[in-house]
Amino acid sequence: MVVSHLRSALSRILRSPFRHPASSQAPPLVFLHSSAAAASSSGSFAAEDYLVSRCGLTQAQALKAAAKISHLRSRARPDAVLAYLESTLGIPAADVTRVVVMDPTLLCADVERTLPRSVADLHDLCLSRDEIVRLVPLVPNSFRNRFLRSNLEFWLAELGSFDKLLKILRSSSGLLSTDLDKVARPNVDFLRQCGHYISELAGTNLYLSRIFAMKPEVLKETVQRAEELGVKRGSRMFRRALAVVAFVDKEVVDRRIRLLHNIGFSKDDVLTIVRKQPLVLGLSEQKVQGNVDFLMKDVGLEVSYIVRRPGCSCIVLSGGCCPAIACSKFSGRRVC
Repeated sequence: MVVSHLRSALSRILRSPFRHPASSQAPPLVFLHSSAAAASSSGSFAAEDYLVSRCGLTQAQALKAAAKISHLRSRARPDAVLAYLESTLGIPAADVTRVVVMDPTLLCADVERTLPRSVADLHDLCLSRDEIVRLVPLVPNSFRNRFLRSNLEFWLAELGSFDKLLKILRSSSGLLSTDLDKVARPNVDFLRQCGHYISELAGTNLYLSRIFAMKPEVLKETVQRAEELGVKRGSRMFRRALAVVAFVDKEVVDRRIRLLHNIGFSKDDVLTIVRKQPLVLGLSEQKVQGNVDFLMKDVGLEVSYIVRRPGCSCIVLSGGCCPAIACSKFSGRRVC
Protein backbone atom coordinates (compact mmCIF):
# COMPACT_ATOMS: atom_id res chain seq x y z
CA MET A 1 0.00 0.00 0.00
CA VAL A 2 2.76 2.44 0.92
CA VAL A 3 4.60 1.63 -2.25
CA SER A 4 1.47 2.21 -4.28
CA HIS A 5 0.99 5.68 -2.76
CA LEU A 6 4.62 6.60 -3.44
CA ARG A 7 4.35 5.60 -7.07
CA SER A 8 1.17 7.62 -7.48
CA ALA A 9 2.75 10.72 -5.91
CA LEU A 10 5.88 10.41 -8.06
CA SER A 11 3.74 10.06 -11.17
CA ARG A 12 1.85 13.29 -10.41
CA ILE A 13 5.10 15.19 -9.82
CA LEU A 14 6.60 14.06 -13.10
CA ARG A 15 3.42 14.94 -15.06
CA SER A 16 3.15 18.44 -13.57
CA PRO A 17 4.83 21.35 -15.57
CA PHE A 18 7.91 23.02 -14.04
CA ARG A 19 7.21 26.57 -12.92
CA HIS A 20 9.55 29.17 -11.46
CA PRO A 21 9.32 32.90 -10.74
CA ALA A 22 10.29 35.23 -13.57
CA SER A 23 13.06 36.70 -11.43
CA SER A 24 14.71 33.35 -10.69
CA GLN A 25 17.59 31.92 -12.74
CA ALA A 26 17.10 29.30 -15.41
CA PRO A 27 17.41 25.73 -14.19
CA PRO A 28 20.93 24.24 -14.28
CA LEU A 29 20.21 22.18 -17.41
CA VAL A 30 19.06 25.23 -19.38
CA PHE A 31 22.04 27.27 -18.11
CA LEU A 32 24.50 24.64 -19.24
CA HIS A 33 22.85 24.47 -22.64
CA SER A 34 22.98 28.24 -23.15
CA SER A 35 26.64 28.33 -22.03
CA ALA A 36 27.53 25.62 -24.50
CA ALA A 37 25.73 27.51 -27.26
CA ALA A 38 27.63 30.69 -26.42
CA ALA A 39 30.94 28.84 -26.38
CA SER A 40 30.13 27.29 -29.73
CA SER A 41 29.29 30.69 -31.16
CA SER A 42 32.44 32.37 -29.82
CA GLY A 43 34.53 29.38 -30.86
CA SER A 44 33.47 29.73 -34.48
CA PHE A 45 36.61 31.79 -35.26
CA ALA A 46 38.36 29.95 -38.09
CA ALA A 47 42.00 31.00 -37.85
CA GLU A 48 43.08 29.65 -41.23
CA ASP A 49 40.24 31.30 -43.13
CA TYR A 50 40.84 34.58 -41.29
CA LEU A 51 44.54 34.59 -42.16
CA VAL A 52 43.73 34.13 -45.84
CA SER A 53 40.74 36.46 -46.21
CA ARG A 54 41.73 39.24 -43.82
CA CYS A 55 45.52 39.09 -43.64
CA GLY A 56 46.33 38.13 -47.23
CA LEU A 57 48.31 34.96 -46.51
CA THR A 58 48.46 32.12 -48.98
CA GLN A 59 46.75 28.87 -48.06
CA ALA A 60 50.10 27.27 -47.26
CA GLN A 61 51.21 30.20 -45.10
CA ALA A 62 47.88 30.28 -43.29
CA LEU A 63 48.01 26.56 -42.57
CA LYS A 64 51.39 27.00 -40.88
CA ALA A 65 50.46 30.17 -39.00
CA ALA A 66 47.00 29.09 -37.83
CA ALA A 67 48.40 26.78 -35.15
CA LYS A 68 49.93 29.77 -33.36
CA ILE A 69 46.64 31.61 -32.97
CA SER A 70 44.30 28.63 -32.70
CA HIS A 71 43.57 29.47 -29.04
CA LEU A 72 41.67 32.62 -30.06
CA ARG A 73 37.89 32.32 -29.78
CA SER A 74 36.94 35.40 -31.78
CA ARG A 75 38.40 37.85 -34.26
CA ALA A 76 38.18 40.80 -31.87
CA ARG A 77 41.84 40.79 -30.78
CA PRO A 78 43.40 40.23 -34.24
CA ASP A 79 41.04 42.82 -35.76
CA ALA A 80 42.22 45.35 -33.17
CA VAL A 81 45.89 44.56 -33.89
CA LEU A 82 45.44 44.88 -37.65
CA ALA A 83 43.58 48.17 -37.21
CA TYR A 84 46.46 49.45 -35.07
CA LEU A 85 49.09 48.44 -37.61
CA GLU A 86 47.19 49.69 -40.66
CA SER A 87 45.35 52.76 -39.38
CA THR A 88 47.26 53.99 -36.33
CA LEU A 89 50.77 53.33 -37.63
CA GLY A 90 49.97 53.44 -41.35
CA ILE A 91 51.78 50.24 -42.35
CA PRO A 92 50.83 49.20 -45.93
CA ALA A 93 48.71 46.08 -46.32
CA ALA A 94 51.49 44.14 -48.05
CA ASP A 95 53.85 44.82 -45.16
CA VAL A 96 51.17 43.84 -42.64
CA THR A 97 50.90 40.51 -44.43
CA ARG A 98 54.67 40.12 -44.10
CA VAL A 99 54.41 40.86 -40.38
CA VAL A 100 51.75 38.19 -39.87
CA VAL A 101 53.73 35.60 -41.84
CA MET A 102 56.85 36.25 -39.76
CA ASP A 103 55.09 36.45 -36.40
CA PRO A 104 51.43 35.31 -36.31
CA THR A 105 51.38 35.69 -32.52
CA LEU A 106 51.49 39.46 -32.97
CA LEU A 107 47.76 39.15 -33.70
CA CYS A 108 47.33 38.28 -30.02
CA ALA A 109 49.09 41.41 -28.75
CA ASP A 110 47.50 43.94 -26.41
CA VAL A 111 46.70 47.08 -28.41
CA GLU A 112 45.96 49.05 -25.26
CA ARG A 113 49.33 48.61 -23.58
CA THR A 114 51.95 46.43 -25.30
CA LEU A 115 51.98 47.87 -28.82
CA PRO A 116 51.67 51.57 -27.80
CA ARG A 117 54.48 51.08 -25.29
CA SER A 118 56.78 49.68 -27.98
CA VAL A 119 55.94 52.55 -30.33
CA ALA A 120 56.56 55.05 -27.53
CA ASP A 121 60.04 53.54 -27.00
CA LEU A 122 60.80 54.03 -30.69
CA HIS A 123 59.60 57.63 -30.57
CA ASP A 124 61.84 58.22 -27.55
CA LEU A 125 64.80 57.23 -29.73
CA CYS A 126 63.75 59.99 -32.13
CA LEU A 127 62.49 57.63 -34.82
CA SER A 128 59.96 59.26 -37.08
CA ARG A 129 56.64 57.65 -37.97
CA ASP A 130 57.99 56.81 -41.43
CA GLU A 131 61.01 55.07 -39.89
CA ILE A 132 58.79 53.07 -37.55
CA VAL A 133 56.64 52.02 -40.50
CA ARG A 134 59.78 50.78 -42.26
CA LEU A 135 61.18 49.06 -39.18
CA VAL A 136 58.22 47.05 -37.85
CA PRO A 137 57.73 44.78 -40.92
CA LEU A 138 61.37 43.72 -40.66
CA VAL A 139 61.37 42.85 -36.95
CA PRO A 140 57.86 41.86 -35.81
CA ASN A 141 59.39 39.21 -33.52
CA SER A 142 61.36 41.91 -31.69
CA PHE A 143 58.62 44.53 -31.72
CA ARG A 144 57.21 43.41 -28.36
CA ASN A 145 60.57 42.50 -26.84
CA ARG A 146 61.22 44.43 -23.64
CA PHE A 147 64.83 44.88 -24.76
CA LEU A 148 63.82 46.51 -28.05
CA ARG A 149 64.70 50.02 -26.97
CA SER A 150 68.12 49.23 -25.49
CA ASN A 151 69.08 46.98 -28.42
CA LEU A 152 67.98 49.51 -31.00
CA GLU A 153 69.85 52.29 -29.23
CA PHE A 154 73.04 50.18 -29.13
CA TRP A 155 73.00 49.18 -32.81
CA LEU A 156 72.13 52.66 -34.02
CA ALA A 157 75.13 54.01 -32.13
CA GLU A 158 77.45 51.33 -33.51
CA LEU A 159 76.26 51.45 -37.11
CA GLY A 160 75.86 55.19 -37.31
CA SER A 161 72.64 55.37 -39.31
CA PHE A 162 69.10 54.07 -39.36
CA ASP A 163 69.30 53.11 -43.05
CA LYS A 164 72.37 50.96 -42.44
CA LEU A 165 70.54 49.19 -39.62
CA LEU A 166 67.56 48.50 -41.89
CA LYS A 167 69.91 47.02 -44.47
CA ILE A 168 71.26 44.58 -41.90
CA LEU A 169 67.84 43.68 -40.53
CA ARG A 170 66.71 42.55 -43.99
CA SER A 171 69.07 39.58 -43.70
CA SER A 172 69.33 39.31 -39.92
CA SER A 173 65.94 40.16 -38.41
CA GLY A 174 66.87 38.66 -35.03
CA LEU A 175 69.56 41.25 -34.41
CA LEU A 176 67.32 43.36 -32.14
CA SER A 177 66.61 40.32 -29.96
CA THR A 178 70.28 39.57 -29.38
CA ASP A 179 71.48 39.62 -25.80
CA LEU A 180 73.54 42.80 -25.50
CA ASP A 181 75.84 41.75 -22.67
CA LYS A 182 76.37 38.11 -23.64
CA VAL A 183 76.49 38.41 -27.43
CA ALA A 184 76.34 41.85 -29.05
CA ARG A 185 78.93 43.77 -27.03
CA PRO A 186 81.47 40.88 -26.86
CA ASN A 187 81.24 40.39 -30.63
CA VAL A 188 81.60 44.08 -31.40
CA ASP A 189 84.62 44.35 -29.09
CA PHE A 190 86.27 41.25 -30.58
CA LEU A 191 85.81 42.42 -34.16
CA ARG A 192 87.27 45.77 -33.19
CA GLN A 193 90.30 43.95 -31.79
CA CYS A 194 90.63 42.27 -35.17
CA GLY A 195 90.81 45.71 -36.76
CA HIS A 196 87.26 45.87 -38.09
CA TYR A 197 84.35 48.09 -37.09
CA ILE A 198 80.88 46.76 -37.68
CA SER A 199 79.85 49.99 -39.37
CA GLU A 200 82.34 49.02 -42.10
CA LEU A 201 81.54 45.30 -42.08
CA ALA A 202 77.83 46.01 -42.44
CA GLY A 203 78.33 47.52 -45.88
CA THR A 204 80.50 44.68 -47.19
CA ASN A 205 78.09 41.78 -47.42
CA LEU A 206 74.48 41.42 -46.29
CA TYR A 207 75.04 37.90 -45.02
CA LEU A 208 78.18 38.93 -43.15
CA SER A 209 76.01 40.93 -40.74
CA ARG A 210 74.72 37.65 -39.34
CA ILE A 211 78.01 37.15 -37.54
CA PHE A 212 77.05 40.02 -35.21
CA ALA A 213 74.46 37.77 -33.56
CA MET A 214 76.67 34.66 -33.41
CA LYS A 215 77.70 33.15 -30.13
CA PRO A 216 81.05 34.80 -29.25
CA GLU A 217 82.88 31.46 -29.15
CA VAL A 218 81.59 30.59 -32.63
CA LEU A 219 82.73 33.96 -33.97
CA LYS A 220 86.22 33.39 -32.60
CA GLU A 221 86.36 29.97 -34.30
CA THR A 222 85.24 31.61 -37.55
CA VAL A 223 88.04 34.17 -37.38
CA GLN A 224 90.54 31.41 -36.68
CA ARG A 225 89.35 29.44 -39.74
CA ALA A 226 89.77 32.52 -41.93
CA GLU A 227 93.32 32.98 -40.68
CA GLU A 228 94.10 29.32 -41.34
CA LEU A 229 93.24 29.99 -44.99
CA GLY A 230 96.01 32.57 -45.06
CA VAL A 231 93.79 35.65 -44.82
CA LYS A 232 95.15 38.12 -42.29
CA ARG A 233 92.84 39.89 -39.88
CA GLY A 234 93.79 43.35 -41.02
CA SER A 235 93.51 42.68 -44.74
CA ARG A 236 90.73 44.00 -46.94
CA MET A 237 89.73 40.48 -47.96
CA PHE A 238 89.35 39.33 -44.36
CA ARG A 239 85.71 40.43 -44.41
CA ARG A 240 84.98 38.31 -47.47
CA ALA A 241 86.76 35.34 -45.92
CA LEU A 242 84.56 35.67 -42.85
CA ALA A 243 81.47 35.73 -45.02
CA VAL A 244 82.49 32.38 -46.53
CA VAL A 245 83.75 30.42 -43.53
CA ALA A 246 80.95 31.66 -41.29
CA PHE A 247 78.25 29.99 -43.36
CA VAL A 248 80.03 27.17 -45.21
CA ASP A 249 80.91 24.00 -43.32
CA LYS A 250 84.60 23.31 -42.85
CA GLU A 251 84.25 19.96 -44.61
CA VAL A 252 82.77 21.69 -47.66
CA VAL A 253 85.57 24.27 -47.76
CA ASP A 254 88.19 21.50 -47.49
CA ARG A 255 86.51 19.63 -50.35
CA ARG A 256 86.68 22.67 -52.62
CA ILE A 257 90.34 23.22 -51.77
CA ARG A 258 91.08 19.60 -52.69
CA LEU A 259 89.28 20.15 -55.98
CA LEU A 260 91.57 23.07 -56.83
CA HIS A 261 94.57 20.89 -55.99
CA ASN A 262 93.29 18.12 -58.26
CA ILE A 263 92.75 20.59 -61.11
CA GLY A 264 96.41 21.56 -60.97
CA PHE A 265 96.81 24.30 -58.40
CA SER A 266 99.53 23.78 -55.79
CA LYS A 267 98.98 24.39 -52.10
CA ASP A 268 100.64 27.81 -52.38
CA ASP A 269 98.59 28.60 -55.48
CA VAL A 270 95.36 27.86 -53.64
CA LEU A 271 96.40 29.96 -50.64
CA THR A 272 97.22 32.83 -52.99
CA ILE A 273 93.86 32.62 -54.78
CA VAL A 274 91.91 32.34 -51.54
CA ARG A 275 93.85 35.22 -50.00
CA LYS A 276 92.97 37.42 -52.97
CA GLN A 277 89.48 36.06 -53.69
CA PRO A 278 88.02 34.13 -50.70
CA LEU A 279 84.58 33.95 -52.32
CA VAL A 280 85.93 31.19 -54.59
CA LEU A 281 85.38 28.82 -51.66
CA GLY A 282 81.74 29.80 -51.55
CA LEU A 283 81.07 28.31 -54.99
CA SER A 284 79.86 24.79 -55.62
CA GLU A 285 82.34 22.22 -56.89
CA GLN A 286 80.54 22.16 -60.24
CA LYS A 287 80.86 25.93 -60.57
CA VAL A 288 84.56 25.90 -59.69
CA GLN A 289 85.25 23.10 -62.17
CA GLY A 290 83.28 24.80 -64.93
CA ASN A 291 84.94 28.18 -64.42
CA VAL A 292 88.45 26.73 -64.34
CA ASP A 293 87.73 24.76 -67.52
CA PHE A 294 86.60 27.97 -69.20
CA LEU A 295 89.71 29.88 -68.14
CA MET A 296 92.18 27.16 -69.07
CA LYS A 297 90.57 25.46 -72.09
CA ASP A 298 88.46 28.15 -73.75
CA VAL A 299 90.47 31.25 -72.90
CA GLY A 300 93.81 29.46 -72.84
CA LEU A 301 95.12 30.73 -69.50
CA GLU A 302 97.73 28.75 -67.63
CA VAL A 303 97.60 27.97 -63.92
CA SER A 304 100.49 30.35 -63.19
CA TYR A 305 98.75 33.15 -65.09
CA ILE A 306 95.50 32.71 -63.10
CA VAL A 307 97.43 32.81 -59.84
CA ARG A 308 99.62 35.79 -60.82
CA ARG A 309 96.79 37.89 -62.23
CA PRO A 310 93.68 37.24 -60.14
CA GLY A 311 92.40 40.74 -60.88
CA CYS A 312 90.25 39.48 -63.76
CA SER A 313 90.63 35.71 -63.73
CA CYS A 314 89.33 35.44 -60.19
CA ILE A 315 86.26 37.42 -61.18
CA VAL A 316 85.29 34.49 -63.35
CA LEU A 317 86.34 32.00 -60.67
CA SER A 318 84.04 33.73 -58.21
CA GLY A 319 81.12 33.60 -60.60
CA GLY A 320 81.31 37.15 -61.91
CA CYS A 321 81.74 38.44 -65.42
CA CYS A 322 84.95 39.86 -66.83
CA PRO A 323 84.42 41.57 -70.22
CA ALA A 324 88.11 41.40 -71.02
CA ILE A 325 88.20 37.62 -70.71
CA ALA A 326 84.92 37.23 -72.54
CA CYS A 327 86.26 39.25 -75.47
CA SER A 328 89.57 37.39 -75.51
CA LYS A 329 87.72 34.17 -76.29
CA PHE A 330 86.86 35.58 -79.69
CA SER A 331 89.89 37.75 -80.38
CA GLY A 332 92.46 35.11 -79.49
CA ARG A 333 94.29 37.58 -77.26
CA ARG A 334 94.81 37.51 -73.52
CA VAL A 335 93.65 40.82 -72.23
CA CYS A 336 93.65 41.34 -68.47
